[in-house]
Amino acid sequence: MREVQALVVDTLAATVDELCQKFGVRKTACALILAMWRRHQMKNQLSHLSNRMRRDIGLADSREAPIFRIWNIRAL
Repeated sequence: MREVQALVVDTLAATVDELCQKFGVRKTACALILAMWRRHQMKNQLSHLSNRMRRDIGLADSREAPIFRIWNIRAL
């Protein structure tokens, strides 16, 4: 039971124009910015991982300066 489906794809400009006509420019712009922000937040960030954890998963060490913690001080 296969049916051939013809996909009709509009250009991006036509789609955005249709959304602006239907919902308004302000709501469309806010929705696009919100969608971009959500996508930005979904990316995995590796900057918070220590060099040891980065090596454990096969990544190179970060080039940032090591974080100084008070308990790293050795008694003289």
